[in-house]
Amino acid sequence: MRYSSIDFLRAITMLFMIWVNDFWTLINIPKWLKHANSSEDYLGFSDIIFPLFLFIVGLSIPLAIKKRIDQGQSNNSNLKHIMNRSFSLIIIGVFMVNTENAHNESIIIGTIYWKLLMAFGIALIWIDWKKTPIKNYLHRFLKITGLLILVFIALIYKGGVNGSLWMTTQWWGILGLIGWAYLLNAVVYLYSKNSLLIMFLLWLLLISLNIINHSEMGIEFNGFSKYFSTILTGNVPAFTTAGIVGIMFLEKFKNKSIKWSYLSLIILGVINLISGLVTRPIWGISKIQGTPSWLLICTGIGFLLFTLFYFISNQKTHTNWFKIIAPAGTATLTCYLIPYFIYPIVEIIGIKAPEFLITNVIGLITSFLFALLVVILAGWFEKKGFKLKL
Repeated sequence: MRYSSIDFLRAITMLFMIWVNDFWTLINIPKWLKHANSSEDYLGFSDIIFPLFLFIVGLSIPLAIKKRIDQGQSNNSNLKHIMNRSFSLIIIGVFMVNTENAHNESIIIGTIYWKLLMAFGIALIWIDWKKTPIKNYLHRFLKITGLLILVFIALIYKGGVNGSLWMTTQWWGILGLIGWAYLLNAVVYLYSKNSLLIMFLLWLLLISLNIINHSEMGIEFNGFSKYFSTILTGNVPAFTTAGIVGIMFLEKFKNKSIKWSYLSLIILGVINLISGLVTRPIWGISKIQGTPSWLLICTGIGFLLFTLFYFISNQKTHTNWFKIIAPAGTATLTCYLIPYFIYPIVEIIGIKAPEFLITNVIGLITSFLFALLVVILAGWFEKKGFKLKL
């Protein structure tokens, strides 16, 4: 079964993600819209978007796995699918995160063309070529070309202040973190056999790990363990587990009473919100530090927003607005990748927006229109058969 409410929520979250990711191009925008600094006890609008996306990933996992099982896919086949999707996201995330520290003078083609080639290579590998008008015999050639491009840009990469560093995983990037969260949760859910108890216990375990890592017993991640720190710190995968728990509660109650399905999600949302606010004096609210209070508050927001969109989709009213942003819910990865083409191309051409178009309210409107244009462009590519699929 497909929930239109999940598509609604994913689409609007993706639209906002493209928008907030464009804030670096703007001048003098309100503080409440931006990410909080690492030392601040503060929740900016931008600090909510990524947790919400992780939550949506969790909402989708039980439905996607059930669909594959109904199609006759075995556990081994599903596990292979999960591993492929997870490591694809992690690999893409590693390439994307290294754009942040690329050293222009040390890379033989410069950082602009490095970024453009990265986006091109990713597109060639992960476009679902079977649905494009491109001839079948070219599909493998295109994927191999994309792989060779990524190998090439990895070999020539130089990063750091002096260009002395190779590609690193100082953090995994947005897509890489999603990959780790998806890997843990999808594997556990697959072998839990749709057990709400097991997923609820996993959720509590991850919250506990997050609390431990912000106590005096905090765990040091050195050597090999640092590669699994995303899971062991608890907060990133906990958002996704919460989404799984939410959709499982909904499935459990919706056939009994629609009121109970709403109520179960609202209760989960309120409990998380209150817990986050009550514990704020202990840990503070910080996305960069990944505090338990930030985890709980954003999880609560996730539950309540999903309840709202579930209500809207059930009423089947006031949903015409969704059509224009629908591609952000169905071609999400395509939407995310398009700006990685646009920014380098704009820089190569030398286009510079007048200052009044990137300042304050006017800048925010311009940036939002840019995000909307990206979504529309992704929808156009999707109609032509060009869509990234992991």
